[in-house]
Amino acid sequence: GKRKIHYLFEDGKEMAEEYDVKTGLLVSRKWREKNTLGGSGKWQVEVGEPTSPLLGALESELIKESSSNPVFMRKDTLSSFQWRIRNLPYPKEVYSVSVEKEQRCCVIRTTNKKYYKKFSIPDLDRYQLPLDAAALSFTHANNTLIITYQKPKEILAAEEQLQKELKKIKAANNGDGDCKTQ
Repeated sequence: GKRKIHYLFEDGKEMAEEYDVKTGLLVSRKWREKNTLGGSGKWQVEVGEPTSPLLGALESELIKESSSNPVFMRKDTLSSFQWRIRNLPYPKEVYSVSVEKEQRCCVIRTTNKKYYKKFSIPDLDRYQLPLDAAALSFTHANNTLIITYQKPKEILAAEEQLQKELKKIKAANNGDGDCKTQ
């Protein structure tokens, strides 16, 4: 099953996390901020499958994103942050993945100039930790580029502490698909 944790922060931000009950792995993390009128904004997916925008019946027939477009998503393991980009057909030799320390981001490039992407690691930003090029690696299989960044010991320790805290929390209401508040 899945365990959902909902956080409300003093600055008005909201965070919702889902964990796999058996493994304790983070399945998804979404953020939401209040908009300028004070209403709830849209959820921004940080970890997990990107949510497809729900379109009306007419709109979905007229304009639809190509199913062969690259799909970028983050899926973490216990020891590393991991990003998967589906629908990238080129061989591994075409890709280069590097760290831009000044811009605090990782960059994916292809020698054939067909794909370019910059992405940050919000977890490192939250803990104000530097990016380490040695922690970054990548592989390519089944038209999917898999980028792995080994978690620093500070983040591993913080996640272990968080898991201990989450085990102490009781469900807000005893049901299956319910939200747990902290």
